[in-house]
Amino acid sequence: MDQKVMEVFEDAGVLQKGHFLLSSGKHSDTYLQCARLFEYHRHSEFVSKRIADYFKDKDVDLVIGPAVGGILLSYEVARVLDKKNIFAEKQDGKMMLRRGFKITPGQKVLVVEDVVTTGGSVKRVIELVKECKGQVVGVGVVVDRSKGRVDFGTDFYSVAQMDVISYPQDECPICKQGVSLVRPGSGSSIGS
Repeated sequence: MDQKVMEVFEDAGVLQKGHFLLSSGKHSDTYLQCARLFEYHRHSEFVSKRIADYFKDKDVDLVIGPAVGGILLSYEVARVLDKKNIFAEKQDGKMMLRRGFKITPGQKVLVVEDVVTTGGSVKRVIELVKECKGQVVGVGVVVDRSKGRVDFGTDFYSVAQMDVISYPQDECPICKQGVSLVRPGSGSSIGS
């Protein structure tokens, strides 16, 4: 990770240590609370501009992100690109467009997300775009926790890559130490 990105992450309080339940269902001792970037416009502008600059020549028509992590990022990247933005919401395990949002056939769509570990949310958004007959032109994320191991089948850019170790619940050494598990976002301990 380059020095400027690390400075922004430290200033915003993005990097957290503890015992976390990730959206993938895995556990980790490190969590990246990228929502903290959006507390300050200078931080959100910094990461959004990096993503927008990478995709500026892709003729993007629309920027979409999954709720919740991709909502503010999709807005900010779309603002920099001067394009329309929407977000997708999970319903019954599938990403859906609600609130009157639409993707028109042939529309060139950039998918954005705050953090990717397994890529599940992004893959569901890509499926949604394709179901609507839109054309995915790329995926942009703030942090790629997979360190490039996730393949979306399209151009992929991350502001930062981090190789953060995660564990299946039954193999988690942090659980074995008895450290309370926290579900990020809720800030609550699980089973305590």
